[in-house]
Amino acid sequence: MIIFPAIDLKDGHCVRLKLGDMDQATVFNTDPGDQARRFQDQGFEWLHVVDLNGAFAGKSENSTAVESILKNTTNPVQLGGGIRDLAGIEHWLEKGISRVILGTVAVRDPALVKEACKRFPGRVAVGIDAKGGKVAVEGWAETSELTVIDMARQFEDAGVAAIIYTDIDRDGILTGLNITATLELANAVSIPVIASGGLASIDDVKRLVEPDCSILEGAITGRALYDGRLDPAEALALIAASKSGKAGNV
Repeated sequence: MIIFPAIDLKDGHCVRLKLGDMDQATVFNTDPGDQARRFQDQGFEWLHVVDLNGAFAGKSENSTAVESILKNTTNPVQLGGGIRDLAGIEHWLEKGISRVILGTVAVRDPALVKEACKRFPGRVAVGIDAKGGKVAVEGWAETSELTVIDMARQFEDAGVAAIIYTDIDRDGILTGLNITATLELANAVSIPVIASGGLASIDDVKRLVEPDCSILEGAITGRALYDGRLDPAEALALIAASKSGKAGNV
């Protein structure tokens, strides 16, 4: 179980949105590189970065901020938002991104995702963002008629490194992860699944280390870390204890 701290980028700053609404953005740090360094110092081993402007524009818009993050952490970074073609994928992988996250293009052009997986094995993830059980695209501004599981199954044998499943209806409002829907997805496909949207407190982490969640690769957390509702040391200690079979003693 990996806890992925999130850095969402808007206009070069680290922000958190409420329900995916760009007009409901709270700035938590104006220096993304500093935030990346802080997360590493706290003991996190991965970083989840989203270019929010890029998700709406369809092309990378926060490149300077992403490059600052890469310079300030040795942790692997997964990046999503506005990456819509092979050139963009290759660009970021060459820059040092460990894996790219393809969202809108995975709905619009599944063949491109499959081609990317062939060219860059183990370095392409698919982001599936759901609103009311249907896949949302274009920075969550539009909802398709595709169900989450139907979309995920399109990539069963493509070599996708992970599926990042976000419940938009919970994102940024600290109501807890949608474990039921996430496990339903994880049990429907063989691709590793990462939970996202709503992780609110240590109670969510306790839920994640229960046996039925062992099928998940991890979970992403953002606002709960930024506003202090989730203590990094406590969360990471719980994860470490679960790996050594001592979760019940924590």
